[in-house]
Amino acid sequence: MTTKDIATMTYARYSAMRDKAGLSDFAVSKQTQVPASTISDWKNGLSTPKIDKLARIASLFGESLDSFIDLNGG
Repeated sequence: MTTKDIATMTYARYSAMRDKAGLSDFAVSKQTQVPASTISDWKNGLSTPKIDKLARIASLFGESLDSFIDLNGG
């Protein structure tokens, strides 16, 4: 799995949570202090999310960090 694949998969999970909460990337950025540019880089497959940032986002949505990690590889 490439870096871009991981970033794309993580962004897809993030965006589903974001949409369910009715928030924008900007709102998530403000509430978690994860830069909007970082979220955009995940969306575009330019970087993979760091655990600390995923933890902040998961916390915002009332989810566990495991929500972003697929231990089965699929």
